[in-house]
Amino acid sequence: VQLQASGGGLVQPGGSLKLSCLVSGTGFSINVMGWYRQAPGKKRELVATITNVGAINYADSVKGRFTISRDIAKNTVALQMNSLKPEDTSVYYCKAESWSGLVYWGQGTQVTVSS
Repeated sequence: VQLQASGGGLVQPGGSLKLSCLVSGTGFSINVMGWYRQAPGKKRELVATITNVGAINYADSVKGRFTISRDIAKNTVALQMNSLKPEDTSVYYCKAESWSGLVYWGQGTQVTVSS
C-alpha cells in the first residue's frame, strides 16, 4: 500500500496551496481518509478527515480556510488550503484507514508559509 502526497511548497501568508494524495496498492475499500500535520518539536495533529459517505471533520484552527475533498473511485484525497498563515507551516501527512482499522500514512509533504 502506498500513499503518495504532493502539492506542498513555499507560499506567502494569505496565499493558497492544494495538497493531493493518491492511495494505491489496496485490495480493500477505504473508510476514512485525512490530512494531519506535524511541526518541528510538536505532536502530529489532525487537520481534516473525510469518510466514505462524506462526513467531514476539521480542526478548529483550519475551519473556514481549508477544504478537504475525496474521489472514492480514484482513491484520492485533496486539501485546498486558503488564507494560509505562518502557523500552518508543517509537514503534512495523508492517512488512509480501512474498515478493519488498518492505517496507512503517506511520506509527508512540506508546507512553508513565510514572507
